[in-house]
Amino acid sequence: MTSQVSSPAEQADEASDALVGGQRAPQSAAGTGEKEVRRLDRVIIRFAGDSGDGMQLTGDRFTSETASFGNDLSTLPNFPAEIRAPAGTLPGVSSFQLHFADHDILTPGDAPNVLVAMNPAALRANIEDVPRGAEIIVNTDEFTKRPMAKVGYDTSPLEDGSLEAYNVHPVPLTTLTIEALKEFGLSRKEAERSKNMFALGLLSWMYHRPTEGTETFLRAKFAKKPQIAEANVAAFRAGWNFGETTEDFAVSYEVAPASQAFPTGTYRNISGNLALSYGLIAAGRQADLPVYLGSYPITPASDILHELSKHKNFGVRTFQAEDEIAGIGAALGAAFGGALGVTTTSGPGVALKSETIGLAVSLELPLLIIDIQRGGPSTGLPTKTEQADLLQAMYGRNGEAPVPIVAPKTPADCFDAALDAARIALTYRTPVFLLSDGYLANGSEPWRIPEVDQLPDLRVQFAGGPNHELADGTEVFWPYKRDPQTLARPWAVPGTPGLEHRIGGIEKQDGTGNISYDPANHDFMVRTRQAKVDNIEVPDVEVDDPAEAKTLVLGWGSTYGPITAAVRRLRAAGQPIAQAHLRHLNPFPRNLGEVLKRYDKVVVPEMNLGQLATLIRAKYLVDAHSYNQVNGMPFKAEQLATALKEAIDA
Repeated sequence: MTSQVSSPAEQADEASDALVGGQRAPQSAAGTGEKEVRRLDRVIIRFAGDSGDGMQLTGDRFTSETASFGNDLSTLPNFPAEIRAPAGTLPGVSSFQLHFADHDILTPGDAPNVLVAMNPAALRANIEDVPRGAEIIVNTDEFTKRPMAKVGYDTSPLEDGSLEAYNVHPVPLTTLTIEALKEFGLSRKEAERSKNMFALGLLSWMYHRPTEGTETFLRAKFAKKPQIAEANVAAFRAGWNFGETTEDFAVSYEVAPASQAFPTGTYRNISGNLALSYGLIAAGRQADLPVYLGSYPITPASDILHELSKHKNFGVRTFQAEDEIAGIGAALGAAFGGALGVTTTSGPGVALKSETIGLAVSLELPLLIIDIQRGGPSTGLPTKTEQADLLQAMYGRNGEAPVPIVAPKTPADCFDAALDAARIALTYRTPVFLLSDGYLANGSEPWRIPEVDQLPDLRVQFAGGPNHELADGTEVFWPYKRDPQTLARPWAVPGTPGLEHRIGGIEKQDGTGNISYDPANHDFMVRTRQAKVDNIEVPDVEVDDPAEAKTLVLGWGSTYGPITAAVRRLRAAGQPIAQAHLRHLNPFPRNLGEVLKRYDKVVVPEMNLGQLATLIRAKYLVDAHSYNQVNGMPFKAEQLATALKEAIDA
C-alpha cells in the first residue's frame, strides 16, 4: 500500500511511550451510533494465538491498512520455528505486535495497549508484557478445562479475579464466526479458520481502519476458492458489525495520519527483507549489471530468494542450490563472469560459506554476502533475532582475509544499505558483508520510495574496455595491476580477447597474477588487500549531541530504534546524552576515534555479549561499556533508558 504526505515536520519524541495508549484527553466525536470516539496519538496492539491461527496474516493486514491510512508504524512479528508448533502450548504461541501513531515513532513499542488472545496459551505467554489498565480481548470459546490445564491454569483467569487490573472483553470469537458463516455450507473446522478475520474486523472497527484493501486482498488470495474468499470477507465484516452493535465495546478510537512526520513523497509499508531485495535490484540496474543470487533457503533470509525470483524482467537470476557451499560458489562464479554476485544466508550458513568468502578475497571479485542474523550458536533460535555474527563477519576465515561490513539500522534502511554494499563491492573489487537481522527482516515501517535520478551511479568499467591500458607499455594483461586510488584490480570478463589470466586460491604474484610462494610477495599482497579495505571511503559518523553531554551511546544495526527512543526519553527528562550509530563496521568511519575521545563514558548496547565493544576497545583503547541482551528479542526503550540513566549517574 502507498500513501502520499505533503509536509515535513520535526521528529516527535517517545517520552510518553510507557503511558497506556499514549492517550490524549478523550474527545467525544460524531461517530458510529451513540458510541464514544476517543482520539489517541498512538496505540500498540498485539495479536496472539496458535501458530495455525493466522496471527501473522492478521497483523500483516492490519498493518497494511494502517499504512494506507497514513500512520507511522513499526511491527514485531514473533513466531515459533516449527511449521506447525504444538497447538495450545506456550512454545506454539505466535504473535504480531504493531505500534502506530500520528507522529514519528521508532520501535514496535515496549508493551501492548491491546492484547487479542485467541486461546489460554496466548494469554499466559503474553500477559506479563501487558500493563495495568490495558484492553484484553479473549476468545472465550477456547477457555475450557483442557486448554487451560495444558498451560497451567488451575482455574479460569476470566473468572478467578486474576485479570481485574485489565479491561477484559470476553468475546466468543469461534462461535460468532461459525454463526456468521452458516450460509456458506462449510464444515465447523473450515469455518473456525476464519476467526482471525472476525478478530481483524473487530479491531478494524475499534480503531477506524480502512477495510477495502483487506477485502480485495482476501478475494485475490483465495481467487481459486471463491467460497472460501467470500467466507473470510463475511467473517471480517461480521467482526466489524459486532464492534458496532455490541454493548461490550462502548468506545472506539481514532489515531490521525502522521502526515506531519514525514518529508513530501510517496510512501509504502515495507519489511526489511523486501527493502533489501529492492535495493539489490536497484543496485543491478544502477550498475547496468545482471544480478545473480546463489542461495540455499534458511530462516530468516529465505524471503529475499522468494522475492528476487519474481524479478527476471530486471535482469535478476536466482539459483536455489543444494547447499550453502554450492550457493556461494555459484554466486562467486557469476561475479567472475561479470555479474553482481549475491548470496543470502544466516549465521549457520556463513560458517559453511567461509572458505569461498576467503577465495573471493583472494580473487578480489565483487560479491555481496547477505547475513540475516538470528539467535545462535549452531541452529540456535531460527525465528528470533540477535547481532552475534559481527566477529564472524570480521574474522571468521582462515588467514588474513579482510572483508568490509555494512549494517542497516531500520527495515527501510535495508534498501540504502544494499546499494551502499554494492557500491563498495564494485568499486573496490571485494566481497562485502551486509549484516541485517531477524528483527529488521520481518519488521516493517513506512518507506519513502526514492526517485530513480536520486540513486547512485554504480556503473563499472571492465578490463579491455574503452581507454583501458592492458599493462605497462605491453600487450600482456596484468590482472593484479591496481588502481592507484582504490587499489582495486581490473575486472576481466571471461572470453574477452587478450585478457586470459589465472584464477585460484593460491597466492598471486603482484601485477601478473602468476602463482607465487615468495615470502616477500605474500607479505606485500596481504598488506595490500588489508590496505584496500582500510582505505574504503565511508562517511564520517554523525553525532547527535545537542547538550554537550559527557556520555555517548554508540550502536549499530537494528538497535537504532530502541536506542533513539531511549535517548528521546532521557532528554525529555532533562538528562544530557549523546548518540551515534554506525552503518560501516569495517572499516570504521575515519573520525570515530576522535568522536569517542570526546566523552567520559561510551556505552554500547548490543544483542550479543559485547562484540562491537570488543572491537572499539581494541582499536581505540577506549573503555567502552557493554550493555548486552541475548534473549532473541529486541531491546525495549524503557529498559535501555534505565540502563543509560544509570550510566549517566555513575
